[in-house]
Amino acid sequence: MPAAVVIYDGECPICLGGIRWVQRRARPAEFEYLPCRSPERRARFPWMAEQTCLEALQLVLPDGGVLAGDAAIREILRRLRGWGWLARLFGLPGARLFAPRLYAWVARHRHAISDAVGRR
Repeated sequence: MPAAVVIYDGECPICLGGIRWVQRRARPAEFEYLPCRSPERRARFPWMAEQTCLEALQLVLPDGGVLAGDAAIREILRRLRGWGWLARLFGLPGARLFAPRLYAWVARHRHAISDAVGRR
């Protein structure tokens, strides 16, 4: 089965840390990882605007479907061994309202957050 492709901001310390976390926990060949600004991402997914993948993590599924932001994180967690329980929490009523807003806030402020915690 083809891997799902995780497209992320390769210049964001928080994003890079998240990708390393996933890589350590993912099954072999479960995911492929492409920085948003990479020539390979542009060649393989020319329909995806660079601004789109800089605003939110993108997960391109083997069937061609695309999940973004908190929905992508939920699906990634669902696929990781031992982390499905956390993915299920995203489906709780309060989380459905809170997760997209929290994700959007962190995404907008990710560089400032990285600076504040000394990750730059």
